[in-house]
Amino acid sequence: MVVSEMAGKSTIIAKAKEQGIDFDESLAATLLVEVKDMENRGYQIEAADGTFELMVRRAMGWRQDFFEVESFRVFIERRPGDDLDVVSEATIKVHVGGERVVATREGNGPVNAIDQALRAALAPTYPEIDHIHLTDYRVRVLDPGAGTGAVTRVLLEQSNGIDAWGTIGVHENIIEASWEAVVDGLVVGLLRERQE
Repeated sequence: MVVSEMAGKSTIIAKAKEQGIDFDESLAATLLVEVKDMENRGYQIEAADGTFELMVRRAMGWRQDFFEVESFRVFIERRPGDDLDVVSEATIKVHVGGERVVATREGNGPVNAIDQALRAALAPTYPEIDHIHLTDYRVRVLDPGAGTGAVTRVLLEQSNGIDAWGTIGVHENIIEASWEAVVDGLVVGLLRERQE
């Protein structure tokens, strides 16, 4: 079932029920306005069932309490040498389990580095995060005329080996769009792990 800007309240309700969420139908009109607003900004909700699930839960008053992000920083360093080594490093500061945790990890690109750092920060409290794996990462430029300053849409697909879900991020900064999709993907994964 597709949730899109053309969808009505009945589609929102049916999609929520399809995902096993006991949705308060009186919130459907409000959620529909939010879906349409997000899709007008470049989100493609029908391709991101995990993002839709979080939207439904938030509309019902749920707040993610697995962790709270304080900040993150990413840098890329091109090191001189024969092989022109390029290293990406991310530092994440989060509050998890009542503690402030700082984690730094390198990755084979800035998105991999932030994903690895966030996982490192969360794994001691949520070891089940090791079951969640990225299966696809897609980027689409939404306004090609803007060149390298274009708004991008990032779609991530993740799986815990039993279930799969997609999350989406949109921003003029590709790292921020990716961050949004990574965070939402891990939150959905933790929710699914808790339901298993």
